[in-house]
Amino acid sequence: MAESQRADSGDALSTKIVAALERLTQVIRVSQGETARRYGLSPLQLQVLAYVVSRPEGVRPAELARQFGITPPTISDALAALVAKKLVRLVRVPEDGRQRQIRLTAKGRRVAEQLGGWAKVVVQQVEKLDRFEQAQLLEMLLRLIGQLQQAGLISVAHVCTSCAYFSANVYPDPTAPHHCNLLNQPLALHELRVDCPDHVLADRR
Repeated sequence: MAESQRADSGDALSTKIVAALERLTQVIRVSQGETARRYGLSPLQLQVLAYVVSRPEGVRPAELARQFGITPPTISDALAALVAKKLVRLVRVPEDGRQRQIRLTAKGRRVAEQLGGWAKVVVQQVEKLDRFEQAQLLEMLLRLIGQLQQAGLISVAHVCTSCAYFSANVYPDPTAPHHCNLLNQPLALHELRVDCPDHVLADRR
């Protein structure tokens, strides 16, 4: 009986966590939607601009499709709209003239830098947690993202916790328990990366 109660409690707890994440997702979607409408963009177009602005070297359309888990025709439609609005341009890849990269125009960069305003309210609330609580929350979210990636539910996630270079819980220090084998140094919780360019997906079979 006790074991059954513990199992029920565990199931209820995991369900509550998923419900809480869903509620947070709703807040983010509403904030993104309001910002997108203010600038005459669709939510997907907003996401594309926010992603490309952090990659000045350019992004290929196939990478965007993988990143957002959508089909190439869908991303092509979003890019065509952004090109028509003079927010992005397509340039040839030097090593392969048949390929194209997406880069922001000057206007697109100005708009992209303003679009981040939707997150300010959420960021302000997160900053009410103390520094260690924020770091713990980051670690837990990245672990969950890594597990979802390993389960095939997220196609692209360059997070530390799913990386072949990542060794978990190597050190006793609770503020820096992990190790990066690429850098050969401890990783503090607040140093965990959400989108690392050196990420190599670990084989967890």
